[in-house]
Amino acid sequence: MSSTEQPGTSAAAARTAAPSTTPPGSRVGDGETLRKVSLPGLTLAVRALRDETPAAAPAGADTPSPQRPARAGADTRTGALYVHGLGGSSLNWTALMGELAPDVAGEALDLPGFGDSPPPDDGDYSVSGHARAVIRYLDTRAAGPVHLLGNSLGGAVTTRVAAVRPDLVRTLTLISPALPEIPPQRTAWPTALMAVPGIAALFGRLTRDWPAERRTGGILGLCYGDPARVSPEDFAAAAEEYDRMKRLPYFWDAMVRSTRGIVDAYTLGGQHALWRQAERVLAPTLLIYGGRDQLVAFRMARRASAAFRDSRLLALPDAGHVAMMEYPEIVASAVRELIDDAATAARRSNTPAAGTAAQGTGNLER
Repeated sequence: MSSTEQPGTSAAAARTAAPSTTPPGSRVGDGETLRKVSLPGLTLAVRALRDETPAAAPAGADTPSPQRPARAGADTRTGALYVHGLGGSSLNWTALMGELAPDVAGEALDLPGFGDSPPPDDGDYSVSGHARAVIRYLDTRAAGPVHLLGNSLGGAVTTRVAAVRPDLVRTLTLISPALPEIPPQRTAWPTALMAVPGIAALFGRLTRDWPAERRTGGILGLCYGDPARVSPEDFAAAAEEYDRMKRLPYFWDAMVRSTRGIVDAYTLGGQHALWRQAERVLAPTLLIYGGRDQLVAFRMARRASAAFRDSRLLALPDAGHVAMMEYPEIVASAVRELIDDAATAARRSNTPAAGTAAQGTGNLER
């Protein structure tokens, strides 16, 4: 979709696209479904709980089947879309999706080049490129705006989506969003170095003989406030998934280009600056920051609270970079409160529960 494409264009194109099958080796947990949605220029993998069928299934998606049955009767729950961070996947949201399932018909997508989504046709891994992918998917839905949740890179992506397309967003939840932080805290420097040409290849050679468990331990140590919270079963599953991902021929390319996309977004000025776009977000916003986050400084919570006009803050002193995985019950409670308050405010004003008064036509530059 071009930066000025009007709402509905992607949906029309998607109606002609055929669904594709789940890739071999994809990890689908008990009670989950994973389907592929073909859109202009990209294919996205979308994860949901098995008993969840969104109020309006996206065009080009698989139809209900014995493995993906439809709910009996109309599903009156509100919709939600979860967007993961750098190097992550839709699996990062499994715990939170389960907590919110009674109230929210949630879906988690894999950004292009991550999880089970292949690379985008145009090779665009910028923050705006990922945002366009999210917008294209949301434009296929006929069920109205969603509650949008993003973590890390996904937080930057969803901030941009909410700023340029307020008609698509009821509420916004940002967990350790990758918004510009200059200078970044030192523990985040190794990740930022991924953007330097040759560093990823060097790292790949240096760690080529490392067992998957060693690599996984390093990642969890960086992302979790307390890695001991990870059960042996979850650690083994994470190691298996990471080993599968790094064998994909485009894995490092997606990592490097997406990292460069974050760095590039940090340097943008004017109306395309992420902090400027944060100020444009109309949707009620929940900000979640972890006191032990080694990638996004806890101090950024204050700046974010000032930037987002209708925001509330959940500070978790013992959480790291992935609070939705570390403390899903607490995060779910805060999200549920945000959703309930937005619905109450909407009823009082008799308007949609979001900044949805006008459809956005904002420009998505890199």
